[in-house]
Amino acid sequence: MPDLLQALKSVVQSFVKDENKTPLHIGEAMGCWIFLALVGETQVQTEAGINSTTDPELRKAFHEAVKMFKSQKERIIAFMLSEGVPIPPLSESKPQSNPSDVPLGVKLTDDELANSLNIKMVILITYCANAIIQSARNDVTLIWMEYLQEYMTFGATLKELVKRRGWLKVPPYYYAPGAPIK
Repeated sequence: MPDLLQALKSVVQSFVKDENKTPLHIGEAMGCWIFLALVGETQVQTEAGINSTTDPELRKAFHEAVKMFKSQKERIIAFMLSEGVPIPPLSESKPQSNPSDVPLGVKLTDDELANSLNIKMVILITYCANAIIQSARNDVTLIWMEYLQEYMTFGATLKELVKRRGWLKVPPYYYAPGAPIK
């Protein structure tokens, strides 16, 4: 999958060089603002997940996610500032704490933590795909394509972990009326 996304990115990049840079349209500016708020909150929630789990593989996945979110925040903030787009208020990072200190009535299970991040990945993937379609400027399209590629790559590894642990939420199977049941 990364090869396909890289090929698409190369095609779009070939158009960027000749582009007369116009100001961001209001949708592009709003898209950046909402995305930064979304990825910022997702980062903080993932940090809270690190503080809640003792599972080494889940902790590793959460650390990778936080690293990705921080990188994306830095890149989108730099872009927004260069374009004159104000930065939304962002929550502060969570300090590290001992997962054993979280009371049971508050502590989420590893299943809940993993699926929460999985759902956020779906939201972020969908957001980036929509932003690609709505962007008029090719350089903005490239930003969303880059984030989309990062989310799809990370999401695939997270899904494997969730499946392997038996945490994947699978809806009931659908059998069309009259179709033979196997």
